[in-house]
Amino acid sequence: MKTAIRTALFGAAILALCSGPATAAGEPFLFSYTFDNHLKVAGGNFTMNGAVQLVVRRNNGTTVFARTVTAKPHSVTPGGAIYVDTPISAPCAPGNNGYARAFDKTTQKWSPRLPVAICQRID
Repeated sequence: MKTAIRTALFGAAILALCSGPATAAGEPFLFSYTFDNHLKVAGGNFTMNGAVQLVVRRNNGTTVFARTVTAKPHSVTPGGAIYVDTPISAPCAPGNNGYARAFDKTTQKWSPRLPVAICQRID
């Protein structure tokens, strides 16, 4: 029981802290959060056990990060869910200079663009 409550609270906290555009029911979606000083990108409504390609790009279209993952069931995220840890440092100074998108290879559907901040090294 305590584990179920912690899982529900964790899921509610993530959903409350995450940013992302509203989508129609059943449409793929993404949200982002920061953990261990890295940008995390997650989402749902992908094909269960299907391949999903996540890309993070600068606003000019340059790819900063890409990875193909498998959508899995998750207790708080509908449909097939992805949770991806990127090597992109976070949090950054205010302002989104990039976006994340995910492509469901089974349905051939892209998620909407999710604005994200891509940290710039200045050293």
